[in-house]
Amino acid sequence: MEQVVGIGGVFFKSRDPKALAAWYREHLGVPVEPEQTYGVFTSAAAGEQAVWSAFPADTSYFGSGPAPFMVNYRVRNLDAMLAQLRAAGAPVDDRVEDYGYGRFGWATDPEGNRFELWEPRSPGQG
Repeated sequence: MEQVVGIGGVFFKSRDPKALAAWYREHLGVPVEPEQTYGVFTSAAAGEQAVWSAFPADTSYFGSGPAPFMVNYRVRNLDAMLAQLRAAGAPVDDRVEDYGYGRFGWATDPEGNRFELWEPRSPGQG
């Protein structure tokens, strides 16, 4: 059985993403560069990254459900995980996006929360 191996990121809606990102940078030390709405945490020991990001309140990136957030889960085998979810009857997006840093897919849980799955690209791959 495929399973998630970590959190790749946490994304949430915001009325003012830049101002909220600046607040998190100033008060919690989230590594957000000025004028950006996201930050990347890097684990030196594991060499893994996790993204924190504020999105506009009207974003459609989280799907049509009511949730003001979306979690990105890290997986080893995106295709196997998506097939497993489809076999279980979960709504799974048909598209998969491929970037230099990994592949992404999306599905929705039984309560309508959309989530993102990320298969990071291995060093030297791509």
